[in-house]
Amino acid sequence: MEGWKKDSRREVVMVDIDELVPKDHLLRKVERVMDYDWIYEKLDSYYNHDVGRPGTDPVVLIKMVLIQHLFGIPSLRQTHREIQVNLAYRWFLGYSLLDNIPHFATVSYAFCNRFPSELSEEIFTHILNKALNNRMVDASVIFIDGTQIKASANNKKRQKELVAQTAKIYDEQLRKEVNADRESHGKKPFDDDDDDEPPTMVEKTVSTTDPDAGIFRKGEHKTEFAYEAHTACDCNGFILDVEVTAGNVHDSVAFDAVYEKVTERFHEVETVSADSAYKTPWITKRIIDDGRIPSMPYTRASNIKRGMFRPWEYIYDIVRDSYTCPRGESLRHTTTDRDGKKKYLSDRTICKNCPRRMECNNNANCQKTIDRHIWQEYIDIANEIRKTDWGQFTYALRSQTIERVFADAKEKHAMRYTHYRGLTRVTNWVRLKYAAMNLKKLARWAWKRSLFALISTAFAQNAIKNASFAA
Repeated sequence: MEGWKKDSRREVVMVDIDELVPKDHLLRKVERVMDYDWIYEKLDSYYNHDVGRPGTDPVVLIKMVLIQHLFGIPSLRQTHREIQVNLAYRWFLGYSLLDNIPHFATVSYAFCNRFPSELSEEIFTHILNKALNNRMVDASVIFIDGTQIKASANNKKRQKELVAQTAKIYDEQLRKEVNADRESHGKKPFDDDDDDEPPTMVEKTVSTTDPDAGIFRKGEHKTEFAYEAHTACDCNGFILDVEVTAGNVHDSVAFDAVYEKVTERFHEVETVSADSAYKTPWITKRIIDDGRIPSMPYTRASNIKRGMFRPWEYIYDIVRDSYTCPRGESLRHTTTDRDGKKKYLSDRTICKNCPRRMECNNNANCQKTIDRHIWQEYIDIANEIRKTDWGQFTYALRSQTIERVFADAKEKHAMRYTHYRGLTRVTNWVRLKYAAMNLKKLARWAWKRSLFALISTAFAQNAIKNASFAA
């Protein structure tokens, strides 16, 4: 029995908490690259230093949130419990073993009521600027995609509401080009009187728990209320910006907000890689008109029946603005509708006696109709880029960049669902989570660089010594 170790849990010792934290701990790496003076300057006006009890250090509150997102802790309540027993977390906050940790409600109240709403965006921008200053960001190719975040809303508490249909950002430009095309074909342009008409009302499923969340169909049958984080990242996986919307907002609708913010800040963007959800006439047109390269996947034509002619078997003649069917007959342009779709119709008398009519169309009018968008040429250019080595290379990088960002966010940083309600709070929560992910990558890369510099210096000094001994 004399070999057993005695119980030392009640033993009083003097200890330096700094010595108990491993030298290569992630929080040590984070502390090396972060500075907090700007936070004191930003939040000084939100504290009264003459009246009331002394407030909790705002940097401590922000650090507690960073700990939550860096280590993927689901809630502030659990973060508070973890900090109480974790030496590294206490060291990061600057607290001793006996100091009381600020209550999680204090942190929540500060971010929801005291701190300005734009603080999360400023934290995100500050960390991204540090990565830029250290030349870790490569925005020559950007990757854009969206991921769903389950909302804190009961699926059974819902109701139907009529809401105004949101106008598209390109409606005015599309109308001008549609009218110009109609006039060039001798058609009457559309009037602008519809601007004064009341907006079109559509039925929408709204959550009574969180009205800002949108219904999202998951799989074939399951539906749930969710938000969507439309995200852009660079070649190295640094998140450049994010736009959070309701879960029922399509990726192509939120593209413009993300694209504008990223390209305004990073003028060096040359290629934009996105999946098939973004392969629309307007998005490809905007990217190409801006002098950039769209990197998008192949999209298979839908609703093709077996035994029918394939869409690519109808050849478009850009000079005559007409289509030629597999039998060599022409489909002429007839009109252009408000949505920018040009209608091409075949000659009914010819189609009626065609021996292969059943392979072309089997409608009662005996007439083939083809729709072509007025900006279809930009889709064709994107399809040609897809076949190039650069197009295939950049699109293949998505699995190592934007898709990995989403995987890490959900698996390592607890972004599968949110406890917050309301678009503003969820947006701030997502920005802080992305800021922590960028900070983690920045800290690790800076640590590796310092180790490499240290090893290189040691080798150089050793080489100088050997050379001096040889002399």
